[in-house]
Amino acid sequence: MGFPSKKEIKRVLKKLENVEGTLGMLEYPTPLQKFRHDIQQKFVGYKLDKKISQRELAELLGIDEGKVSKILHNRLDEFSTDRLINLYSKINPKIKLKVS
Repeated sequence: MGFPSKKEIKRVLKKLENVEGTLGMLEYPTPLQKFRHDIQQKFVGYKLDKKISQRELAELLGIDEGKVSKILHNRLDEFSTDRLINLYSKINPKIKLKVS
């Protein structure tokens, strides 16, 4: 198998130009950032454990699939912490929050 042509590389790079990947945890997160990330990871874990699609998760949460994508990819800027907790409580009504 050889290397792709320059044309193919340009085509793929163009396609990936506007793709937003998953944001990682900051190197030194604040306690609130860590808390929000922990909630975000609960959504990812639920989706994986239940083996459901992003669309199915969106239906369970009562929000559109684009917003679920943002949550799953840790792009939480448009979500308040309260909203994340309320959304998660829809799939885990027995949620217990621990603040220390």
